[in-house]
Amino acid sequence: MILHDVTKEITSAPVYEGDPVTDFQWVMRIDCGDEYNLSKIKFCNHSGTHIDTPNHFDDRGKTITDYPAERFYGECSVVTVKGVLTGEDMERILPRCRKKVLFRGEEKGILSLSAVFVLSDYGVELVGTEGVSIGYEEQEQRVHRELAYRDILVIENLDLANIKDGSYTLAAFPLKIEGAEAAPVRAVLLERQLGL
Repeated sequence: MILHDVTKEITSAPVYEGDPVTDFQWVMRIDCGDEYNLSKIKFCNHSGTHIDTPNHFDDRGKTITDYPAERFYGECSVVTVKGVLTGEDMERILPRCRKKVLFRGEEKGILSLSAVFVLSDYGVELVGTEGVSIGYEEQEQRVHRELAYRDILVIENLDLANIKDGSYTLAAFPLKIEGAEAAPVRAVLLERQLGL
């Protein structure tokens, strides 16, 4: 089994415009005469590679702790895309995909509203992107809301640069933060080695 870490480092990852910047600080340092090292971090729940739940855009939507751990684990497909994806694009792509789909190759919002409707029709339960937002900028909030209404989880700020298209097992367990609309994850793709 090969493990691919597809997580962006949290203190250096880009943040969504207007979100707080991650602040990592040392509280105690051995090299400063302290007996041990101790650090603290202050971050937005949307910092680095993270999962958005429906509560991000729907006040009645589920939060991180409303989901069982298995919702963040399972078979997934990685697909390279260009531009904004439409419903027609999804009709072409999704028949060969798993219920978790990670879109590779764009650093900006990539889903249109029509794409979300088709994702829902196919029973997709999780989508991911390398960008800081999954939604096409002119429809961004509506895309997020439609994903929320359909209970489709979103992983943003992935690092898929060295990943080939294909099938993997995704493990993307979020920090367990009661009532949170989002949480950072350590996202890993498991690839089965040929012949094993």
